[in-house]
Amino acid sequence: MNINLVCVGQLKEEFWKEAVAEYQKRLQRFCKINIKELSEQNKYQDKNRILFEEGREILENLQGYSILLDIDGKELSSQQLADKLKNIAQQQSTINFIIGGSYGVSDEVKNRADERLSLGKITLPHNLARVVVIEQIYRAFMINSGSKYHK
Repeated sequence: MNINLVCVGQLKEEFWKEAVAEYQKRLQRFCKINIKELSEQNKYQDKNRILFEEGREILENLQGYSILLDIDGKELSSQQLADKLKNIAQQQSTINFIIGGSYGVSDEVKNRADERLSLGKITLPHNLARVVVIEQIYRAFMINSGSKYHK
């Protein structure tokens, strides 16, 4: 199984990088995890142009089943996410988790996503959202393997 985190922007602070790297290391026994950091299109002033350019790059990096992180998406428990990933894996070899830029994502990306997942109604910095998502992916694999990690 391949899991891609398709993220607009890069992690700058070392503590975020370390947290993500730890979960990448843990996930190696379950899947191949790739993090695709895409360029923030902050060279443009127009929000629509930024969304278009970032969206174009996101779409170029999608293959397989795509889950968009979206505040208006469906909220799932960790157990529900584990069940969902298990079900998707029976039909797809690649799952993408999309984390958009500071303006969100274009309508084209929203329409391409197979579903939208919310981490809750709070707004998270993109760096923290990435750590939360990768931890939840790891937790899902641990749940599905019968581990006591998830209590």
